[in-house]
Amino acid sequence: MRPLALIPALCVVVGLTACTLHPMPAVDVRAQPERATDYRARPAARGERMVVTAHELATRAALEMLDAGGSAVDGAIAAQWVLGLVEPQSSGPAGGGFLLHFEATTGRLRFFDGRERAPAAALPERFLDASGRPLPFWDAAASGLSVGVPGLPAMLEVAHRAGGRLPWPRLFEPAIRLARTGYPLSPRLHALLAAEPALATEPGLRTQFFREDGHVRAVGSMLTNHDYAELMESLANGGAHALYQGDIAADIVRAVRSHARPGDLTIADLTAYRPEERAPLCGMFRSYRVCGAPPPSSGGVVVLALLGIMQRFPPDAEPMSARFAHRFAEAGRLAFADRAQYLADPDQVSVPVKALTDPDYLRARATRIDEARSMGVALPGTVSGSEHTQGHTLERPSTTHLSIVDREGNAVALTSSIEAAFGSRIWVRGTLLNNQLTDFSFMPMRDGRQVANRVAPGRRPLSSMSPTMVFDGQGRLLLVLGSPGGSRIPNYVARTILAILDSGMGADAALGLPHIGSRNGPTELEAGRAEALRDPLVARGHRLLVTDMTSGLHVIQRMDAAGPGWRLSGPDNPTPDVRPASWLGAADPRREGVASSSALLVDGPGEPSR
Repeated sequence: MRPLALIPALCVVVGLTACTLHPMPAVDVRAQPERATDYRARPAARGERMVVTAHELATRAALEMLDAGGSAVDGAIAAQWVLGLVEPQSSGPAGGGFLLHFEATTGRLRFFDGRERAPAAALPERFLDASGRPLPFWDAAASGLSVGVPGLPAMLEVAHRAGGRLPWPRLFEPAIRLARTGYPLSPRLHALLAAEPALATEPGLRTQFFREDGHVRAVGSMLTNHDYAELMESLANGGAHALYQGDIAADIVRAVRSHARPGDLTIADLTAYRPEERAPLCGMFRSYRVCGAPPPSSGGVVVLALLGIMQRFPPDAEPMSARFAHRFAEAGRLAFADRAQYLADPDQVSVPVKALTDPDYLRARATRIDEARSMGVALPGTVSGSEHTQGHTLERPSTTHLSIVDREGNAVALTSSIEAAFGSRIWVRGTLLNNQLTDFSFMPMRDGRQVANRVAPGRRPLSSMSPTMVFDGQGRLLLVLGSPGGSRIPNYVARTILAILDSGMGADAALGLPHIGSRNGPTELEAGRAEALRDPLVARGHRLLVTDMTSGLHVIQRMDAAGPGWRLSGPDNPTPDVRPASWLGAADPRREGVASSSALLVDGPGEPSR
């Protein structure tokens, strides 16, 4: 649940009609933390190929595919199926995701949209009670109402056709093997399960993760999941459509419609699902080309807006200075004000993406930043192409991300999610169903105007997932990155890009920086790490929220930036350069991720080899 102290600062911004504005103290010293466990820094890795995922076993699965002659796409898919097993709270086959794929031989960049969709019966008032007020978040999320049509399996199958080399069934072998023979319960998953003992009331979750006395199984306990193995075998042998029809689809629909707060998902909704290939959203930051996710993700728009606004200022060699923190937080207010006003599913809503990322528009937005004083709450800019008003969307800080570059220079940035940790809490066939429909605005109208990101039949909810690639001035691939973290994801990604490109840091050092930022509410500081900024920011008029900010950034950085390497194709680069590069891989120290270029991952407990 979100800290109550945050609510007043967000009322104006996100359009919560139930809000009442009250005076707010300048500093909320400690908000309720996101449920997380602290981990020591994970070792970085170097090599002519690189894999960074949220779990050692997923990194190992991807490298197994690369060793077998597979591509970055093959490795990403194999890793994703393992992640659905070993960190089921974050992603899985009943969720969705976005995949950015760079093809080295052609220099082509492609984007695949596997975002969930609302059922055909979904109405704008879906998350309102009988009196027209928004439901409490968990009443809506832990229910059949929150479950969208899964998109991940269908999207990965389309991406495999575009960039895979190995046979589709081969990509499921690591996940099936681990589900049958066993995998250890990780410290992070244990901590998340222990924080929510009510999860033990769901029979499937209780059998999988809890002892008979209701306590979570011990860290390191070997778990098997034969239902998940059978689900993987069905997808391997029958293709992705095995989840969208037949017995699996019937089980998903039955679980949703029989819930105590039932949803309206149907077999027809599942059968009708199709992923989309969309043009990647690209823009310039100084001499670099930054490419990411277009709507229905807000990630690419907000990252480009943050960078475009920060471009007004000279590069900052001090990424933890109060000056930088002030500028970055103010840029976040401006970017997130536009996000709330304009962004939604582009197939059903007119979304002015070009106007919102136009360099002249962002330069004009940047002039609103006063170097001496925070603006407090930013209003959205005025652009043509939308008649909607602001809505409320605060995604939960879950999700997963992986980054891969193979020896040929093909690259994948894949961010996937079931939304909140443990999704809808509905367990089917060894996996959790998503609660992605709570990413819609609960209030469909505000001040007599429709909210852009309102519920509608077949609509995709707005996301913040931000799989991103950065190319240098010669069009060569320089960075592959992304993160979990709900609506904070664009801040995490943009901050990392600025640390590497403007401050000259390596990826591993950049991930060690404390988090700062704003989503047009309080200025957020990472608890225990950024408090030195408190006094100078308060002096500039910032209202602060000090809280845990458990990103899961996974970054791959080319280390020979001045030398040869793979290039983004275009009018000035008709023939891509395919000579090898050296890569640095880094995993966020806040989670359990592992970077490696070698399938011989482990020299000892938690000790990835270089």
